[in-house]
Amino acid sequence: MPGGAPPPGGGRPPGARALGGGAGGARGRRGGRARGAPPQPVALALAVQAADFAGLAGYGLFGALGHEEYLRQAEEDLRALYEQGLEVHLRVLEAGDFEDYCSALGLDPRSSAARVAYAGDPELAGEPFVYAGQRLAELAPVLLDDHRARVRMSVACAVLLEALGDDPVGQRRMAAVMRYVTSVYLALAEGAGEGCHLLTLRCHGPEDGEQLTSAVDVCVEAGRLQPAGRDVEAFCVTLAAGVASGGEGALLLHGDPDGPSGGFPAGHSSDGPSGGAGSGPRVRGWALAGGRLRPMTAHEVFDELADDAARGLPFPPGVVPQPGFPLPGFPEAGGGGGPLG
Repeated sequence: MPGGAPPPGGGRPPGARALGGGAGGARGRRGGRARGAPPQPVALALAVQAADFAGLAGYGLFGALGHEEYLRQAEEDLRALYEQGLEVHLRVLEAGDFEDYCSALGLDPRSSAARVAYAGDPELAGEPFVYAGQRLAELAPVLLDDHRARVRMSVACAVLLEALGDDPVGQRRMAAVMRYVTSVYLALAEGAGEGCHLLTLRCHGPEDGEQLTSAVDVCVEAGRLQPAGRDVEAFCVTLAAGVASGGEGALLLHGDPDGPSGGFPAGHSSDGPSGGAGSGPRVRGWALAGGRLRPMTAHEVFDELADDAARGLPFPPGVVPQPGFPLPGFPEAGGGGGPLG
């Protein structure tokens, strides 16, 4: 469990009380670091949202500070750590998740040990979010987006491991699945063409297993796919979980309405309810069934958008549903009988 030893220089890291965290690293727990070794990263959890702050204030995590004062103090403390040359790993301090975490591990949520352990919890998927000296107004929305993506990754990773196992055979299968979903993502980007498109995924395991969702902006400029960070990881892991578990669901590619041909390159015809070329945003789709992806018809895309609207998502005005184009198939293995052969 990540520990709570102070960084070099002794004492609690500036802002550890306000931020809800402490220094991490095994060397820190053993009392000191090897001579000449770089300082251990500092892991901190930040109550960005007012609701989380209010839910945790009763535990005395923030002293007498109000939320706005807490955020101002947090920014000062983060900048101080950064200027000392320390690497700071941040995560969002969520009230319900923190309480569940403490309950599961038998920790007192009022204790500094609980805050330190939560801040550096290795079970949250993905590489740590490293503070780069930003102002809090700039940092907060990026940190929240990153946190949501890491949570989606954590949930999907659990499904993936349950489907494949963590033994050597399971690891080989996982590598094959991840290669496949990466090829799918690249094919979607190539088919989308120039512009910034939205890719959404909704799936669940067989027999109505846990619902998984993911979304990522796919931006192509001058024929080059632009980096999209953690959201791409979350999308690929979520799709991998759906594939490996033999899941059901839908993948939609919303074309950039400002891009060429209303969002997709010329040459893809429309057979949808809107008919013709149309002038609204194009949406293509693929159905996930039994862990396999197949192109939807335009009518199926329209129905999926209508189902999304029934679930509370906005229905794109003037949308032009279009059929999905062919995607790479999953490599067959052995004697068949599922997406992993």
